[in-house]
Amino acid sequence: MITEGPTPLPSTKDIRDLLHGMLGRDVEITGTIDALTPATPGGVVVGVYTKSGLRTAAVVALDVPLAARAAAALALLPSRNAEAAIHNQYLPETLMENVGEILNVMASLLNADGAPHVRLNRVHGPTELLPADIATTLRGYGPRIDTGVQIRGYGDGGIGVVVP
Repeated sequence: MITEGPTPLPSTKDIRDLLHGMLGRDVEITGTIDALTPATPGGVVVGVYTKSGLRTAAVVALDVPLAARAAAALALLPSRNAEAAIHNQYLPETLMENVGEILNVMASLLNADGAPHVRLNRVHGPTELLPADIATTLRGYGPRIDTGVQIRGYGDGGIGVVVP
């Protein structure tokens, strides 16, 4: 029987490089932030990644400011569209679709040789009640990274990656 290693926790450089490549804009990592949880003010968009048997392999949370700004940057929308979504604490369907695409590509950061194959299973919007197991994972103290991100011309926000 082949044993698989754990799902890797991406580095901040990997996160920056992925966002830079997708958005075609300068992206900076601004440093460690408070852990993103279901209680984060303004809400979070959460991507749930699974391995075989639909077992949770990782959870990625974007606070609403980063979700809106990255989604607008991906679609080449003016930054005012992101600011309106942040102000209203609501991401319209077009921005949610773009956030889903960003989260889908982020699966590439969670796949490595010797580790189980991981794929995006579900995206939970900022107004959705998270399933209890996912909320618990986000509140956990296991392997995780929570960092600030700044997208040139759009602004900043936070991302958290948890590998239970």
